Amino acid sequence: MIKAGEPESGSAGVQNQQPSAIQNALFGMGNPLLDISAVVDKDFLDKFDEIVKKSKVEYHAGGSTQNSVKIAQWMIQEPHKVATFFGCIAAEAHVDAHYYEQSQEPTGTCAACITGDNRSLVANLAAANCYNKEKHLDVDSNWSLVEKARVYYIAGFFLTVSPESILKVAKHASDNNKIFGLNLSAPFISQFFKEPLMKVMPYVDIIFGNETEAATFAKEQGFETEDIAEIARRVQSLPKVNKNRQRIVVFTQGREDTVATVGDKVKMFPVLDIDQNDIVDTNGAGDAFVGGFLSELVQEKPLEECIHAGHYAANVIIRRVGCTFPEKPDFH
Repeated sequence: MIKAGEPESGSAGVQNQQPSAIQNALFGMGNPLLDISAVVDKDFLDKFDEIVKKSKVEYHAGGSTQNSVKIAQWMIQEPHKVATFFGCIAAEAHVDAHYYEQSQEPTGTCAACITGDNRSLVANLAAANCYNKEKHLDVDSNWSLVEKARVYYIAGFFLTVSPESILKVAKHASDNNKIFGLNLSAPFISQFFKEPLMKVMPYVDIIFGNETEAATFAKEQGFETEDIAEIARRVQSLPKVNKNRQRIVVFTQGREDTVATVGDKVKMFPVLDIDQNDIVDTNGAGDAFVGGFLSELVQEKPLEECIHAGHYAANVIIRRVGCTFPEKPDFH
């Protein structure tokens, strides 16, 4: 078995730590958004502003990274506050949330308009766009929480807001042989935020994405292949600063097998079976997968167990509206 974040021949990744969940061990930073979910018809997508007035609407504290760390904490259960989250809004779920608060902009929103199996996301970052590195991340009391962590995860969406914050955290992880994870998040990140993405890439120990994001990244990087396994190999071999950890690439493919690099090989991991009629909302499935993965990673479990936990969490979330979950996981 290999531990996530290590080469097959490597030794234990995080020194002098027992493989158990400890407070503030998992650090996430991103755009905290208010998720608004509504089931709509196709015509409605053209008249988006009516969403709150006309539809059955549910509100949830969201944003990609925040969703993932909330799910990781839910999977771990005890102790509380294993996960730390930084972002900007105008403590819930037992996550140790430290928001940068400002008064210029309202809290950002993300509306998920659900039509059958499909979803359309409309995001207004608002306050999330106002995250200020100097006024928050660099403050000693906040940076000390970064230093306490041993696993870091940031969704690529945050590259649009504060790439310098991501770089600071990524370099800290690399310099201290900790694990830094990044998500490709959406095709437009690889297309229009290529420069900040590739500045961070040499520090990335684990890269997540789905098959569409992987294909777009490959196209933008000139890989000239659409084979997901080959793309994973190529992404793994991109330049890397910390040579103590071989990069791990994890690409989900919806109901198809998850593709992951294991040492020098690329392996397929089948997802959990689910009756299509039980799928309520796939919005948040990717965030849930990462959350499940991180819950085991922070406890230094092998890569196979991290992926299994990711599949479990995604399987739970797609049975419910929004990125919500029952009180306790039933994960073995």
